[in-house]
Amino acid sequence: MIQPRLIHPTRRTALAGIAAVPAFAAGRALAAADAPLPGPDRTLTRIAFGSCAHQDKDQPIWDAIAAARPDLFVFLGDNIYADTRDPAVMAAKYRKLAEKPGFRRFRDATPILAIWDDHDFGENDGGVGYPMKAESRRQFCDFWAEPADSPRRTREGIHAAYIFGPQGKRVQILLPDLRWNRTPLTPLELGGQDYGAWVAARARASLPTPGPYMRDPSPAATMLGEAQWRWLESELSRPAEVRVFASSLQVMADFPGWEAWINFAQDHQRLIQAIRTQRASGLICLSGDTHYAEFSRLDVNTPYPMWDVTSSGLTETWPVLPPNGRRVGEAWRERNFGLIEIDWANAALRVEIRDETGRARITQLIPLAQLQA
Repeated sequence: MIQPRLIHPTRRTALAGIAAVPAFAAGRALAAADAPLPGPDRTLTRIAFGSCAHQDKDQPIWDAIAAARPDLFVFLGDNIYADTRDPAVMAAKYRKLAEKPGFRRFRDATPILAIWDDHDFGENDGGVGYPMKAESRRQFCDFWAEPADSPRRTREGIHAAYIFGPQGKRVQILLPDLRWNRTPLTPLELGGQDYGAWVAARARASLPTPGPYMRDPSPAATMLGEAQWRWLESELSRPAEVRVFASSLQVMADFPGWEAWINFAQDHQRLIQAIRTQRASGLICLSGDTHYAEFSRLDVNTPYPMWDVTSSGLTETWPVLPPNGRRVGEAWRERNFGLIEIDWANAALRVEIRDETGRARITQLIPLAQLQA
């Protein structure tokens, strides 16, 4: 635990048819003003979260997130859209984020924990074969002010775990890395039909439109890799009353066709089994990536009902809603962020998706008594 080459179209185009560089001469000048993480005994009551912030777009939503007064913000990936194999291009995009006025004010005042997804990892839907991942790790760790001796700088992935709060009010935050070791994706079988043409035909017929990937049941297919699995299983054995599993990809959604845990059958089942075996009570999943927000719930063959709260994006939206048999209620398809309020007195979580004005759009109240292994 840490102490306190594109094959398929991108989401944007799907429906339409190494030398080192200086580390953030502009961006890292802000590091001294970064709000420090809460102390290990600090009781957390409000955790904000979000994903998908394009550095070339205005980001007014940071003021609404700040107004929610979170103790901590969890950045769930696609924190920039690097999409490059050029270190200088990646660094320039981090600088653009650092220079956003709303983000600068927010970062000065609110602690941030971050994990990456594909676009800040460096390549759309990228995985183990991305050739610039070591440099990408260095830039990520520099930008997010990881200490020089942080294990995130040297191990095979930037996964991390934290525990805040005194006994009886402990909050564990788990940040798995779904990129560094992720094996190749399995394309959806379309009988030779072009994916874009297939999408267009389904749209004309008003049919749900999944993404271009399908499940891979192979035991060798993985997002985490064995070393990270051993780390995660060990972390799940640590005592905590609330656990936030902060995943860059949807965890419990049922076959959206885009990248998700469900596409890696062995990983999906191993996660549920690890929660059961380690008796890891109080766990709620957060996820990003999708460019829309929703709640998903899985309660079949699980140790307790498993909730997945997706918040995406801070700047990005998506014009159609993929299928999800585990969706609870309505989705929200405008810019958004999420907020967890921990009611320690009544042992409950209130989880909201809020729009960029700060208005709650979808809400779930989850008693901790229902999250017991």
